[in-house]
Amino acid sequence: MLLLVLSGLAVAGPWGALAWRENAAALSVRSSQIAALEEEIAALENRVDLLDPKAVDPDLADELARRNLGVLHADEVVITLPEE
Repeated sequence: MLLLVLSGLAVAGPWGALAWRENAAALSVRSSQIAALEEEIAALENRVDLLDPKAVDPDLADELARRNLGVLHADEVVITLPEE
């Protein structure tokens, strides 16, 4: 009887073969989420590096000033693109 219970737990228990497949699927989903977040973090770190007070990237500073302050020249045309 004990052997049957142990066999049943080995297959359908919380650490059994069926749970192992579910955990492997959850792990792959989490791994893809981590990869996407690491990519986003890298992009944000790059943007922070470009805003270093000692050496600000002029193109990024110009972009931020135009977007946040609405600074435009009289002869410019603004074309907005949807954010991805």
